[in-house]
Amino acid sequence: MSPSQPVVTVLAGARGPRPPGLEPVARLATIRYARSARSLARALAETEVLLIWDFRSARLRDVWSQARRLRWIHVASAGVDAVLFPELASSGVVLTNARGVFDQAIAEYVLGLVLAFAKGFWATFDLQRRRAWRHRETEHVRGQTALIVGAGGIGRAIGRLAGAAGMRVLAVARTARASDPDLGRVTAVGNLGAVLGEADYVIIAAPLTAETRGLFGAAAFARMKRTARLINVGRGAIVDEAALLGALRSKRIAGAALDVFSVEPLPRRHPLWRLPGVLVSPHMSGDFVGWAPALSALFVENYLRWRRGEPLLNVVDKALGYVPGAAGESNDRRRLP
Repeated sequence: MSPSQPVVTVLAGARGPRPPGLEPVARLATIRYARSARSLARALAETEVLLIWDFRSARLRDVWSQARRLRWIHVASAGVDAVLFPELASSGVVLTNARGVFDQAIAEYVLGLVLAFAKGFWATFDLQRRRAWRHRETEHVRGQTALIVGAGGIGRAIGRLAGAAGMRVLAVARTARASDPDLGRVTAVGNLGAVLGEADYVIIAAPLTAETRGLFGAAAFARMKRTARLINVGRGAIVDEAALLGALRSKRIAGAALDVFSVEPLPRRHPLWRLPGVLVSPHMSGDFVGWAPALSALFVENYLRWRRGEPLLNVVDKALGYVPGAAGESNDRRRLP
């Protein structure tokens, strides 16, 4: 290994493929791959840059004491809750994420879910399987209200598509503002209960932080319309699943489409699998054809910036747990120390 070549370690899944398209990085660094805590511990002693390809992995915390030369971690995910443990948060290691890669795909997925609810597609599929010809009326999407919880890039993309479909868009975020071009009126998260009753669709697109964990419990569901549907493409732990089950079983709300869960994969015996009015999907709302090359391309761009001493894209504020930015801003940029 040349003294001028830094070590880049890739933390990959136990059986998944390696990230594609890292050749530009390989020309400028020594790349090592780790698939276990043991191999990660060995690699970390010399690692300056860590690419966490397996974004659900908690292995880094177990071997953090070995990260003596680590300067920068890039997570191939928009959410960083799985890796933002206290020791990392208090360190000088810079953390970046994949903000922006999944925005449009998730927004399209959410709009599809809204249309599926409004147009009764699940009933249509069921009737087709039974070869039953049953005429029904469906709902307009135009004029219904979408309340988007989370004002980052994903929430904004959802807001734009919902608005294009004729929906009234509202949002909940860390900071209130009277008007936003993508999200309409934005209410502070502390006043969530005041706006839940306006929504026909409550769409969670927020990161998991201390402020959002358990945000949707029995009190929140009690404030929603009985005709409202919940869509969660954020993080499972934002929703109290026991409270959600109670709200669905009592018909306190009309339905839910869930792409994320507190425990993933969702256990086979979990009641959400068979509950009427519920759609379960396996954390796939952002996974479009070509997502892996897109994630790699972002890391390659950031690595080349790092080698040139330029500001990095998507720097996470470790105290907040996400990339901060003004309205419409897609990237936070910062130089490594």
